[in-house]
Amino acid sequence: MKILLFVTVFLYTLLPISAQEKDFYDQLSDATIELTRSRVTYDPTYFSIPYPNGDVPANKGVCTDVVIRAYRKMNIDLQKEVHEDMKANFNKYPSQKKWGLKKTDTNIDHRRVYNLETFFTRNGTVKPITTNPEDYRAGDIVSWTLDNGLAHIGIVVNRKSQDGKRLLIVHNIGGGQVIEDRLFAWKIVGHYRYK
Repeated sequence: MKILLFVTVFLYTLLPISAQEKDFYDQLSDATIELTRSRVTYDPTYFSIPYPNGDVPANKGVCTDVVIRAYRKMNIDLQKEVHEDMKANFNKYPSQKKWGLKKTDTNIDHRRVYNLETFFTRNGTVKPITTNPEDYRAGDIVSWTLDNGLAHIGIVVNRKSQDGKRLLIVHNIGGGQVIEDRLFAWKIVGHYRYK
């Protein structure tokens, strides 16, 4: 049994990086789809939450909570990651300019789309923004500016639209954590991969 495990681990390390990434992003996609099984009410209320690994009540959330919860299923705590990067680089984040804040806040910083965009730009891979569905892969994070000017974020998953032309997204725009064909519904302003 130990030899089989060793051989499996050894062979995995020989896989090209893209194959290893594919495994991670497919798992992230599956974790994101799993979120749609939970009933969640859209609720932008400010909550005091523990740090690290804090979360708002399980039956509440916004679009950023989809991203946070999906990554948490991958053992990545975006609350902690965003806080540490933001604390060390506060002037690179929009909190002071956009909201007039003077310091970080572990309760809310990671739950703001603009902060996540900044974090993924600084720590992830920025991908091209196009209208070509082939440029978007499962596990990609996409952010939009909605028609009303508000910011929105979601995750591309490995399920196709009814016509088979686009991958679907999981997001929460008011109807809970849902899977929908909305990739090109609004103006895309951010396209990232993060591992």
